[in-house]
Amino acid sequence: MLDAEVVIVGAGAAGLSLAHRLARTAPDCRAPSVVLVDAPPGPLRPPRRTWCFWEEGAGRFDAAVTATWRHLRVRPPGGPALEEDITPLRYKMIRSDDFEQLVAHDLAAAPAVRRLEATVDAVEDVAGGALVHLRDGGGRTRALWARWVFDSRPPGSLPAARTTLLQHFHGWFVRTDRPVFDSRTADLMDFRTPQPADGLSFGYVLPVGRRDALVEYTEFSRRPLTADGYESAVRQYTEEVLRLGELRVLSTETGVIPMTDAAIPRQVGACVFRIGAAGGATRPSTGYTFAGIQRQTSAVAAALLRGRTPVPPPAHSARSRAMDAVLLRALDSGRADGPALFSRLFARVSVRRLLRFLDGRTRLHEDLAVGLHAPIGLMLRSALDLSVLPRRPFDGP
Repeated sequence: MLDAEVVIVGAGAAGLSLAHRLARTAPDCRAPSVVLVDAPPGPLRPPRRTWCFWEEGAGRFDAAVTATWRHLRVRPPGGPALEEDITPLRYKMIRSDDFEQLVAHDLAAAPAVRRLEATVDAVEDVAGGALVHLRDGGGRTRALWARWVFDSRPPGSLPAARTTLLQHFHGWFVRTDRPVFDSRTADLMDFRTPQPADGLSFGYVLPVGRRDALVEYTEFSRRPLTADGYESAVRQYTEEVLRLGELRVLSTETGVIPMTDAAIPRQVGACVFRIGAAGGATRPSTGYTFAGIQRQTSAVAAALLRGRTPVPPPAHSARSRAMDAVLLRALDSGRADGPALFSRLFARVSVRRLLRFLDGRTRLHEDLAVGLHAPIGLMLRSALDLSVLPRRPFDGP
């Protein structure tokens, strides 16, 4: 049997972020012993991802940032584009491979952190801690005792909710034959895509040069598309909407992010906790997760280093989650025209304030001011729905 003060299960964004924070402690602070358990190569390992977030000034992971933008643009279904300088904020993109390399480099210099490649079969509460039951690549089993366990693996199913939508997307990293992108500006939402019968869709363009960009097709709906459906949607967007001309697809990414008003449990045992998307770090109304992970793992690391019970805090305030529940209900019920709603908000509220709102850093009066620019009647009806809607298990994939 091995042992450690802290075991982190999963080496995705949340697991790596927490390990990084525990490895880089102040010189006069004793770092806890940590084992980071990563799944062997295969279906249990997180796929390559691109994470985006906004922050002011230099950040903890800037060495892994692929590109930044200070101009964001939203394109309504018709009419002129809405563009704004978000200074002093910067919109940042990190690719998971670069993030992993940065964290691995720093962990290699941290003697308190060990990395282990194994499949976790179960996590069991025991007196004074937890047992993590492991299986290595050769099929041998063993147990790892820990005082605290932080599990970042996706749960097998979603908790019961009044509303659950999926944000699902497929993107191409492209290189065009001619310079067609404005590398200073990121397109956050481009609603010139064909809209599905249920839900909404938009394009997303992150240029990293005049000829290179990540171009994605995204939907908010109850069901993902087929592989052919995604390919067709991205091709239609690049050819008919963006008119990029000849291009090469350098790589692709596909993902599904639950957007739910379910109560996500963060503590699942006396000494076992969930972090990251598994612990509610995803913002229900947008799918953004990376910033929530950093808030959550920062608080956990601080609690551990101070000898406190390290229960992960909610990544988003109760007020933010309540407002998100109303928005999700408005979209899922079909009352809200998604492209019109989001375009209206970006037209009437500064992007800087909207980003602060999405980060949960606005005060109550600012939240109300943002809400007044949404269709008040349909939002009120959606809020009334929530008082009588039962919570049901999600029946989708």
